[in-house]
Amino acid sequence: MVSHAWCRALCAGLYPGAPRRLQGWGSAAFSFRSSSSSTNDGFLKEKRAQIMSRGLPKQKPIEGVKQVLVFASGKGGVGKSTTAVNIALALAAHDSTKAVGLLDADVYGPSIPKMMNLKGNPELSPKNLMRPLKNYGIACMSMGFLVEETTPVVWRGLMVMSAIEKLLRQVDWGQLDYLVIDMPPGTGDVQLSISQNIPVTGAVIVSTPQDIALLDARKGAEMFRKVHVPVLGLIQNMSVFQCPKCKHETHIFGADGVRDLAKTLGLDVLGDIPLHVNIRETCDTGQPIVISQPQSDMAKAYLRITTEIVNRLPTPPA
Repeated sequence: MVSHAWCRALCAGLYPGAPRRLQGWGSAAFSFRSSSSSTNDGFLKEKRAQIMSRGLPKQKPIEGVKQVLVFASGKGGVGKSTTAVNIALALAAHDSTKAVGLLDADVYGPSIPKMMNLKGNPELSPKNLMRPLKNYGIACMSMGFLVEETTPVVWRGLMVMSAIEKLLRQVDWGQLDYLVIDMPPGTGDVQLSISQNIPVTGAVIVSTPQDIALLDARKGAEMFRKVHVPVLGLIQNMSVFQCPKCKHETHIFGADGVRDLAKTLGLDVLGDIPLHVNIRETCDTGQPIVISQPQSDMAKAYLRITTEIVNRLPTPPA
């Protein structure tokens, strides 16, 4: 079993031998201060050349995973995790022969364990790899399995990067046709690390039609373009609210904002998800609507979007 010692080991294992390197830095700093300015300039040029020569990290596929789909939003609170969970389930429902995994890349605020009704620590394989927890036929991995539910993760960026690397590389995913990655909000270290270190088949941007959410959704789409990750399209979430009594429809967050953004970016809208209490309640209870109410209009909306996503994917490697 993986205990909280894993997290302590992560912290301790980030920089083995750090005191020696720090001593070296101190000596170099003393030498730097006491040398001539011409020597300093040469030293800086050499270090700059070394850094530039490294370039971007080489992408290495995740063993056993054929295609990776990332779900991003730019802004939090737009229903990205709910969408990622239901799309992962819809991928499995779309083709029962396909194996699907779900990775929660939000280290600070993991929500996949609750939405997928999973608790406990992952077991270790004979190769000392963590085995994902499974429910509804989906293999899941999350930092939420490794820390207490109420314990905050108070880490700096480098520690988060190391954790993400372990969640990607030190997990026995088995053989997966699709790995769905639920990205954290923003366009920072985690997004860049995942985009640059593993081959991502495609990104899906989730946003509400609200202007404030669209500002960050655009940044998210542009970020993926900069790192050469194909953007498959946008999902307009919480698009409309229908009163359960009179059936009157209200566009609480605005109408067609995502469609307007898609036109500006030259991207497709994969579909609309309504604002409905059942979507929220089913995820809160660990019974996502695609699995608990498959005949509902909301579940069918996720299934239609999943079909659009699959149709845009390249032929997977054999």
